[in-house]
Order: sequence, then C-alpha cells, then structure tokens
Amino acid sequence: MGTTNHRQHPKHAELPDLNTPSTSYSSTSISANSNKKKWSNILPIFVALVVIGEIAFLGRLDMAKNADIVNSWADSFYNFTRTTSSSWGVEDQVFEPEDSCQAWLEKEDYVAYSRDFKQEPIFVHGGDEEFKTCAVGCKFGFEAGKKPDAGLGIPQKSGTASVLRSMESAKYYAENNVDMARGRGYDVVMTTSLSSDVPVGYFSWAEYDLMAPVQPKTESALAAAFISNCGARNFRLQALVALENANIKIDSYGGCHRNRDGRVDKVETLKRYRFSLAFENSNEEDYVTEKFFQSLVAGSVPVVVGAPNIQDFAPSPNSLLHIKEVSDVDSVAKTMKYLAENPSAYNESLRWKYEGPSDSFKALVDMAAVHSSCRLCIYLATKIYEKDENNAEFRKRPCKCTSGLQTTYHIFVRERGRFDMESIYLRSDHLTLEALSLAVNLKFKSLKHVPVWKTERPESIRGGNELKVYRIYPVGMTQRQALYTFRFKGDSDFKNHIESNPCPKFEVIFV
Repeated sequence: MGTTNHRQHPKHAELPDLNTPSTSYSSTSISANSNKKKWSNILPIFVALVVIGEIAFLGRLDMAKNADIVNSWADSFYNFTRTTSSSWGVEDQVFEPEDSCQAWLEKEDYVAYSRDFKQEPIFVHGGDEEFKTCAVGCKFGFEAGKKPDAGLGIPQKSGTASVLRSMESAKYYAENNVDMARGRGYDVVMTTSLSSDVPVGYFSWAEYDLMAPVQPKTESALAAAFISNCGARNFRLQALVALENANIKIDSYGGCHRNRDGRVDKVETLKRYRFSLAFENSNEEDYVTEKFFQSLVAGSVPVVVGAPNIQDFAPSPNSLLHIKEVSDVDSVAKTMKYLAENPSAYNESLRWKYEGPSDSFKALVDMAAVHSSCRLCIYLATKIYEKDENNAEFRKRPCKCTSGLQTTYHIFVRERGRFDMESIYLRSDHLTLEALSLAVNLKFKSLKHVPVWKTERPESIRGGNELKVYRIYPVGMTQRQALYTFRFKGDSDFKNHIESNPCPKFEVIFV
C-alpha cells in the first residue's frame, strides 16, 4: 500500500491579543559641554536617528498588532532556534522570534497517513450502498477476494471489525444493549442509544417536516392514539385506560381500544387533534420512535409514555407532556384539560413551531444530516488513523513550540459529520474554553465553511452565514457524552487536557 498524505493545512486561525504591548524607553544624554558648532553638526544626525527609531518602533507596533506577537527590541536582531527537553518524550522546539512557531509546527506536524480513503474507500461487508458525498470513501457490498474493513451481522474474522446495527428496543432484543453487544464480540454498535458508537435514530430533517405549519384543531376529542401492539412491555395500555377514566376523550385508530376507522393518513389525522398519545412499546433511554416525531410534525402536543429522558428530544422545554408512571396520569390529565381550555397557554406549547426549536434539539437532529452508514465509515476511518498515530513517526511530532515565555500548541478540529481535520493554534496564555471557541469559529469562518446540516434543515431555521459553536469535545466521545454529559470542568481542566494530549483532536457542533 502506497503512503499518502491525507491531512490538509489551510490558513491558520489566530486569536487576537487582548494585552496592550508595552515598550520601555532609554534616555540619551547629550553633552552640554559641546560647542554650538559641534552641536549643529551633530543635531541633524541625531534627529535622523530619532526619526528612524520612531518609524521602526511604530512599524514594530503595527507588526505586533497584525501578527499577535510582541518582542523586545533586542529580539529583532536575532532569528535562531534551540531545543529543550519536553514532557511528551520528544524535543520541545523553542523559537525566536515567536512567529516562527506556527510555520515550524505546520511543517513538523505534517505526517503522512498510511491510507487515503478517497482512493481506497472504507469497505463494509453487507448491504449494497455507496456514498458519493460521504466525507470519506464509503462502500457497502460483497466483493470476492477483497478483505473488508468491517462486516455487518455476526462477529467477523480477526482484523475485520464486527458491526451490530439495529433500531429495535433492547427491551425486546437484549443483544442490542451496548454492553451485551460488546460482550458478544461486536466492535462497533449502531443502535438508537446515543451511547452507541454510531447512533441510528428515528429522527431526521429529511424524513420529517418538523417545521410544518400548525393547523386548526377541529376534533372534539382531545387526543388521538395509534397503538397496535397490545402486549407492550410497559404500562402504556394502563395509561390509556387511566386517561379515559380521567374523562380525557381519546380517538383510537390503532388495534388497541379502537373506536375509529384506522384506514387514515396518520400525520394528517393528528393535525386535527390538540394532543397525540406518543406511547412507545418500551421505556428505554433514547428509544424515541416515529410516534413522537410524527406528533411534532402534526403540531399536536405529544403525551409521552416511553424514554425516561424524553426531554432530551423536546424541541422546547414545555413542548410535551410526560407520563413517567401510571400515578402521573391524573396530573397530566388536568394539564391537558387546562391547556385545551386556555388557547394562549396551549399555544405556548407550540411556540417552537413559529420561533424555531432549541439549539439542543437542532444539535440532536442535525446528527442525522449525515447518513448513519456514512457515519460508520467515518468512525472506522478515524479508528484506522488512530492506529497510525500510535506509530513511532507520529509520536515524534512536537505538537508545540516555545518562543520566549509563550508556548504555542497545535490543535486539530473537525465538524461532526466531517473527517478532515483543520489546524488551530493556541498560546499558553490563551488556554481557555473561550479562546478555543473563538479560535474554532474564526478558523471555520475564514474557510467559508458550510455546516453539514445546511441543506437538510428546513429553510426557516437554517440561519444566515454566521457560525455558532454549540459544543466542542474530544474526538472519540459518544453522542450522549458530546450532547449532554461531557463538559470541561473550567479552564484549568481544559488546559490540563491540552498539555497532557499531544496534538489533541476535537469535534465541533455548529447550530
């Protein structure tokens, strides 16, 4: 296999220096004993020197402002490098002047990977797909004599990653539990769980017209239900009966408790009701199916029995009602009646339809703007490159250099759903979360970057050309960690991460 160079290094993003540069002056003594003739001869030379010095000084200030570097006057006469020991096991390069740091890191951290995925795509055994627009070459299928990078289904032979892919609940199919799948020998888990390696959710902008306009609520019944599995492994049928006993009129179109003809278009029917009973067949974290998302499309407030973390999937905090257990039914029934009798309060539940959903909801659904099969290929390619980065050649990368009292760190960032990394540089006096966010924003803005979700989202919530950073997290985290649980514990924790991980890699989510 030929060695190829995958990483690209476009223009660097630099943080503006917020500190005002200071300069010390030295006084020059002129002998008072010189005669007027001698003084008149010297004066033009002295004035010229002062003017030249002032021009040079002002020029240096301008250079410092533009390059974000301030050096002493003496430093301007020198340009040399020296090496010192580094805690990373490689030599830490020290430069003067400071502006050599980034250029040197750009060169020294430029290491060839073993594979170019555009020329040699990720190949997954199983299915029959090829993704022309994926961030890496990505092909599914069967090809005699070709060793795949991964295989769908049963655990594969050594050297081929085994992939479990399913959208079924682990309550019904225990093998879909992430830990159980690992125990059975699967290297990559793709389920509805956001804790799986490559989540496969029921949500997407392309499949659901989530921003469809709200229609008048014309039905006398408060809620509609489409429930056909009457043997669900939760309390959803008990909840249905309890709501009816609380005098909530429900039109049932499914096989369970049917009182209306079920031969209707589900979403079009839901649009006429104030509430939709989005009752799942199991209560499992992240298991949120089309029942919920079709309710959002219809502009019918979902009443949920299902995922205990359903609020993570809410387009706004008050956009749903959650029956966590049967004892909650009476309280939820009272809320439904109140909202039905108070149009202004009910409309608050649908305000997101007019003003747009929360950033957290957009960040969740945006994940599906990149097909799960493509995300699998990106995941596999990332793992292959991580193996390369454990090789001796990569471990020699300096990843930082020092000029005077400042150290410059080389950091790599990519957007979630992309593969190629972009370079940013942070100085030791700017190792803060705010500086990271600003540097990432400036970098991608300079590249005129278009987010992966730009063409997927409804036009009303695509926004302008500005980039808004929602999350930045280390590459390798699950989407549950990235979206909900991981946070650096302040600037000191972030600084420790940068100093402890050579050439650290991050992903960014833009909203």
